[in-house]
Amino acid sequence: MLYLIIHDVRSAHNVGSLFRTADGLGVSKIYLAGYTPAPVDRFGRKDAKIAKVSLGAEDAVPWEKRDIFELIHNLRNKNIEVVALEQSTRAVPLDTYTPSGPVALIVGNEIDGLPEDILATSDVIIEIPMRGEKESLNVSNAGAIALYILNKKTKI
Repeated sequence: MLYLIIHDVRSAHNVGSLFRTADGLGVSKIYLAGYTPAPVDRFGRKDAKIAKVSLGAEDAVPWEKRDIFELIHNLRNKNIEVVALEQSTRAVPLDTYTPSGPVALIVGNEIDGLPEDILATSDVIIEIPMRGEKESLNVSNAGAIALYILNKKTKI
């Protein structure tokens, strides 16, 4: 099984894109953490920006808003490996990483990425090897690449 955690992603367009990718790849559930916008606000109103980009995936993929550290603890208790996608000296290349079972992939903020306390709490940090001068990708693009590879490796 494959899960997606979207933490402190500010752009509703990026969130919508990640929902659409998650739907296409059969992600079991999306967890929204931090200030990531949700497809529906606390008053029951749909976020038009998320809906525009996700093309209905926000209705197809189960999701919930959670505290990141409580979520990581709960996932670990269910034997789900928590994998952070981030550039780090401790990261292993995505193409060499092999999951030991179900995976929850965490993607983070468009500018700052994932904070150190989340990286320290994760089971493993993975990164997408880059060749160009701008050694980074948009969070929705990086998330899509990682989800695609993890989808193949977890055989959901």
